[in-house]
Amino acid sequence: MKPKKSIPKESRNRREEQLYDAYFDGYDITLDQEEERSLKKERQKQKKQQQKKKRNRNKEFLVVTYSFLALFLCMCGYLCYFIAYESPTFITSSYNKRGSALSATTIRGDIYAADDTLLATSTVDENQEESRSYPQGEMYSHVVGYYYNGRSGLEKDANYLLLDSHEDYLEQFQYTLKGLKVQGDSIVTTLDHGMQSIAYNNIGNYSGAVIAMDPKTGAVKCMVSRPFFDPNTLKENWEAVVNDASSSRLINRCTQGLYAPGSTFKIVTALAYLQQGGSVEDTFQCNGSKEINGVTFHCFNGTSHGALNLNRAFAKSCNITFGTIGMEMDKDAYRKTAEELLFNQKLPTRFTNCNTSSFDVDGDTADDLAFQTAFGQGHTLVTPVHMAMIVSAVANDGVLMEPYLVDHSQNNEGVVVKQFQPKKAATLMSPEEASTLSSMMRSVVTEGTATQLNSDVYEAYGKTGTAEFTADKEEAHSWFVGYATDGDKELAIAVIIEEGGTHSALSIPLTKQIFDYYFAD
Repeated sequence: MKPKKSIPKESRNRREEQLYDAYFDGYDITLDQEEERSLKKERQKQKKQQQKKKRNRNKEFLVVTYSFLALFLCMCGYLCYFIAYESPTFITSSYNKRGSALSATTIRGDIYAADDTLLATSTVDENQEESRSYPQGEMYSHVVGYYYNGRSGLEKDANYLLLDSHEDYLEQFQYTLKGLKVQGDSIVTTLDHGMQSIAYNNIGNYSGAVIAMDPKTGAVKCMVSRPFFDPNTLKENWEAVVNDASSSRLINRCTQGLYAPGSTFKIVTALAYLQQGGSVEDTFQCNGSKEINGVTFHCFNGTSHGALNLNRAFAKSCNITFGTIGMEMDKDAYRKTAEELLFNQKLPTRFTNCNTSSFDVDGDTADDLAFQTAFGQGHTLVTPVHMAMIVSAVANDGVLMEPYLVDHSQNNEGVVVKQFQPKKAATLMSPEEASTLSSMMRSVVTEGTATQLNSDVYEAYGKTGTAEFTADKEEAHSWFVGYATDGDKELAIAVIIEEGGTHSALSIPLTKQIFDYYFAD
């Protein structure tokens, strides 16, 4: 066997280059097996390199594509969020130029109560100058609001609805040709004129607030804040009204007033206790007073309730029992319960001006502050509408419906343009917890501090409250929150009478008048 001839390295490299060039350029060339394998291997190597480059380019393309897709989805998500949650604020803003443009060509629509009682209307003179009037005067001053030097109430919240027009298009065109304004749509509210009249006429000379709503729908039936103002004369009296700091009469106390909740807050404390494993049958000892960290707390008039269970302590509004509960509970869990009941957060309502209730107890809170917070003093502040929402959820098996004031809008011929539907806002508690709280609130009426509300026509449930607001504890606000039902319909209510004294002496009679009226049929 002849030995293989060795080929010099330089010659071999030249031979390989010639073979590669010839092979890849498509020339017909005779190859031995070793050369063919070498060329095939090189071709596969180059193919893999090309595929790798292609994959790298694809990755870069995908990164750019998915980045733009994510940005697009974020923009779509924000647009949906804006339309659902922020657009009402934007539309009703006094800075929105579209509203100003519409007001130049549209007569502002009317506002009606649920029974078609006229609450606000506009007239236009021969020069197309518009003037706004309020036939009911002070009675609806805060809920309907005003339309001068800005807007408030429904004049603000429903601004776009009132400036939208669904008149016949041909008539609109004719008006435009003549240089006349077209008629804006009207809104029909959920407000019950009879109930509003009772609250307005019987709140007396005290400052305060009354708000009532249907727990099953969230429809607000009554919203009264005192002191009132007359929107018909507000233009002439503007300086005097805004400079009257002592009364703050432009403030809607139902949605913007922040008060110590007094014993009405025991609803929150009771729920927190139940959620931490407590029972309505758990017993406590009340000796009329208790000293915590050098501070002495008392029950009303120093009353010693003796041994009593949670249900009876709630009915008798025992401060010592609830203070002890608040001090001994897990305070972080207590805060969680309060925040689940919408403290420290924006309330889910369709009102643009609504203040946030506050609760500041946590794991670091001193025992004496936790003690007084638990029966409604301390640093806690709450709005009447918030308390009405909490008791509405209790009445509705734990489900809170979003409070709203506008039932529908309609054109000048009475044809409905937009119908507003009830909307669930949140689940604040379980049905079982709501049932337990209802039972406790019922005992307040049957054997506790609100027996005046006992009736053969309806069943009332509630909690009274006395909120001290001066250092010497000689001045107090009078609270009542609760609901009533006759089996077919329900009404939840929150009433606060500023400086109304103790034991809800003024808030309960007003509540009874409203319940008696609502369930009379």
